[in-house]
Amino acid sequence: MTNKVVVLGSLNVDTTLHIDQMPKPGETISAKSKTNSAGGKGANQAVAAARSGAQTSFIGQVGDDSNGIFMIDALKLDGINTDHVGINQVDGTGSAVILLDSQGQNSIMVYGGANQAMKTEVIADSQALIKSADILISEFETPQEVTYEAFKLAKQHGVTTILNPAPASKIIYGLLEVTDLIVPNETESATLTGIEVNDTDSMDQNAAKFSEMGIDNLIITVGDRGAYYHTPSNSGFVPAFKVKAKDTTAAGDTFIGAFSSQINQDLSNIEAALVYAQKASSITVQRLGALPSIPTAEEIKAEYK
Repeated sequence: MTNKVVVLGSLNVDTTLHIDQMPKPGETISAKSKTNSAGGKGANQAVAAARSGAQTSFIGQVGDDSNGIFMIDALKLDGINTDHVGINQVDGTGSAVILLDSQGQNSIMVYGGANQAMKTEVIADSQALIKSADILISEFETPQEVTYEAFKLAKQHGVTTILNPAPASKIIYGLLEVTDLIVPNETESATLTGIEVNDTDSMDQNAAKFSEMGIDNLIITVGDRGAYYHTPSNSGFVPAFKVKAKDTTAAGDTFIGAFSSQINQDLSNIEAALVYAQKASSITVQRLGALPSIPTAEEIKAEYK
């Protein structure tokens, strides 16, 4: 079965500055090189889903500028339906500046632009698309109020909702009630629960706290260590595949997008979907850039026979 995945999220043009090491406060350093590419958490997740075979559509917003055209064209290259990507006449297309050091670690600064200017009215124009989906994904680079409206509609029609609370911020009232699965990384999970993530016990404590907050299905990604999962019936840890990282920029987004292409709506195959997602993200971190680094299903199968 091919999942129908809809991503409600951000579209950013990424500028990556390649440096030897991260600057200290007040320090000026020289970049070795600069690259521009399509990105944004939403775009990365959608492309990862599409390249893993999901029938993928996007709900988002760009500015009335050349970067907006660039982002829409980038989605179309992967066969993603962009009929629900709006044009904002006031705010520019989102952008990000990424500092990437020689160890493959990054720091990212994001300008929300048209992404953050989205209004809840866009969901009324996307009702038919959401109703027809199997999976709806959203993150926090677009307004939570818009995600809430989309998730409420999705739950009315049996669509499975996945929330990536990144960048982490206080979750608005009601959103978790219409979320089926929440997928933070270890830092985001600790920010939201107040419990540091450093071992299995602390992950279990995070799961218990999220359950108190109203969400019982949880995945915590912990970088090159792997991913923890918890559902009312099961929990466990899926280790990452050991590789040498060049650029971790889109690793988490690749993980979520690839996962969405494989997961059953009732989450019954969560461990198998997590293994597939780990394979996808392990390839991403060995490449440079956001969208350019995301593998296809064929590449994943070839790498992990």
